[in-house]
Amino acid sequence: MKQTLQLKVTQHLTLTPQLQQSIRLLQLSTLELNAEVDRILQENPLLEREEGDDDTIAPELAASILPAGATSDPARDDDGDGDGDMPAGVDTAPTRDDLPDVTDFADYGGGGDGDWGSGASNDEDDFAPQQAATSTLREHLLEQLALLNLALRDRQIVAALIDALDDDGYLAASLDEIGELFADDAIEPEELTIGLKYLQSFEPAGVGARSPAECLALQLQALPKATPYRDEALQTVDGHLPLLAARDFAKLRRVLRCDDAGVKGVRELIRSLNPRPGAAFSRDEANYVVPDVVVRKVRNQWQASLNEAAMPKLRLNRIYADILTRNRDASNQQLSAQLQEAKWLIRNVQQRFETILRVAQAIVERQRRFFEYGEVAMRPMVLREIATMLDLHESTISRVTTQKYMLTPRGTFELKYFFGSHVATDTGGAASATAIRALIKQLVAAEDTTAPLTDSRIADLLGEQGILVARRTIAKYREALSIPPVNMRKAL
Repeated sequence: MKQTLQLKVTQHLTLTPQLQQSIRLLQLSTLELNAEVDRILQENPLLEREEGDDDTIAPELAASILPAGATSDPARDDDGDGDGDMPAGVDTAPTRDDLPDVTDFADYGGGGDGDWGSGASNDEDDFAPQQAATSTLREHLLEQLALLNLALRDRQIVAALIDALDDDGYLAASLDEIGELFADDAIEPEELTIGLKYLQSFEPAGVGARSPAECLALQLQALPKATPYRDEALQTVDGHLPLLAARDFAKLRRVLRCDDAGVKGVRELIRSLNPRPGAAFSRDEANYVVPDVVVRKVRNQWQASLNEAAMPKLRLNRIYADILTRNRDASNQQLSAQLQEAKWLIRNVQQRFETILRVAQAIVERQRRFFEYGEVAMRPMVLREIATMLDLHESTISRVTTQKYMLTPRGTFELKYFFGSHVATDTGGAASATAIRALIKQLVAAEDTTAPLTDSRIADLLGEQGILVARRTIAKYREALSIPPVNMRKAL
């Protein structure tokens, strides 16, 4: 075989360290970016923060609590296939997850501010301000235990039961499992039962329960015997709580042998109870995010601007830079490399925020009707539209919109919130899935609770507005909005 030399010209993309750093910084959230900057500041003496930049964020501007469901929309039908399963019927007793707090018991009834379809709400009534707990549930219960004149053995049993409680005040372990903790000293089942009775007599009422039904029963038993509908409520939680959860009022009337007024009284009494007695002692900290962009209306135009408080302000250390300027010998190669890295970081951080601002402004221009009228005016939009508009790659838009937040007069939203699938209209146009969910909320809020709207009826009403949505898609969006099915929204 004869050997020959050939010259071939090809092109390939090489990611330089500077480009790799730029891509990495672009996909970091603001908190992650500040952590990365802090790490580099410790390693590179050529880099320093500008005076007055202590890496703190002004709470009145930069730190804002995300409203529920505002930053992300996991229920958004991104693929646009419109599929979705119908919700299963209620045929078992509700679990503790089904009874999140006292206000959620309003979902069992047809009246009150907590009902879907009430058409009005009172924030002050629904969410009364609560003072932060000064002691934990365990400390509160041990204080009550210390006041009892019990033998050391009984005191140890009750303390073991207290340690087995979860954050909601429920007994997470069985009595047999707790008895195994006393391996060196056998504990009789009767002793554990007596200890549990002591625990269940403590405040708050319902603590030490092993199920939601037992928790409600303990609270009802603590009420005066003259309390109206107390006996009927005890009978309901003792074995007929699924009927109340499923709003099967007709069958519940037969079981309790009472009229509609009696069922309503039982329902209101159970609504007044707290299915999570230990939750008031929890110390959950609110999650905060730092918005990268602030949107304001200036001269009837919506404009996006960078949140200066979220931008790390960096500069070169002049002392070391002057040393390198005067001495350019081989002994300063390490400092020269660090100087170049510092310049790269300053340039890449600046480029990161410039790209975020460009993307945010493009989103604002495309979704300006949302800022004027809310979710019902959200238009369908995909990453490709913004990428084409700004002459960027879709992957760049995806990195920019991930974990980057926009502070607007309507709340704080992740940039990805403004992207969503579309549903066809009878005029050949398209409606955003976010707008359709907002319309579903409006229809359910205005419905007659004695004859709530079915998924098929909601689909028909949207069809009258020119939006073609399948019934299963309505069911999918309704579940994503945590709206109960039609039988759960029906009132007496």
